[in-house]
Amino acid sequence: MFTVGIITASDKGAIGKREDISGRTIKKLMESEGYRVERAIILPDDEEAILNEIIYMADELGLDLILTTGGTGFSERDLTPEATIRACDRMANGIAEAIRYYSLSITPRAMLSRAVSGIRGKTLIVNLPGSPKAVKESLEYAMDSLYHGLEILTGQAGDCAR
Repeated sequence: MFTVGIITASDKGAIGKREDISGRTIKKLMESEGYRVERAIILPDDEEAILNEIIYMADELGLDLILTTGGTGFSERDLTPEATIRACDRMANGIAEAIRYYSLSITPRAMLSRAVSGIRGKTLIVNLPGSPKAVKESLEYAMDSLYHGLEILTGQAGDCAR
C-alpha cells in the first residue's frame, strides 16, 4: 500500500472562504484505489509554504506520493510548479505532459496548465489541476502508470517494460 500526501494550494481555501472539494476528490479516489492518505493540507498560494510542505511530506513523513491541486495556472499567485521544481531532485515531466495531453482532448484550456511532476528522494510529486472535475479526469487517466512508477521508485518493480 502506497502512502499519499495531498496539498491544496488555495488562498481562499486556507482561510475558510472556499470549500476544498479538489483535495477531498483526490483523497476519495486514492483511497478507492488502495492508497493510504497520510496527510492532507490546505495552504495559501505561497511558494515557500508549498515548498516546505512538500519537503516535510517527502523527507520527514517519507510518503511515496504527493499530489498537489491548484496553483498551476497563470495567476501571479499560482506558484505550485515553482515550489515543486525547487523541491525535486529529478523531474518526471512525462507525467504532467501526459495529463496535459489527455486533458486537451477534453478542453483546449488544458494548454494553460503549468503543472510539473518530479521526484524527491523516493517520493513522486505530481501537480494536478485545481478543479474537482479535472482532478478526477487526470487521476483516472494516470492512475495505472502512477502505480507502476511508484513500484519502480520504491524498488518493488525492476523496470518499465511490459
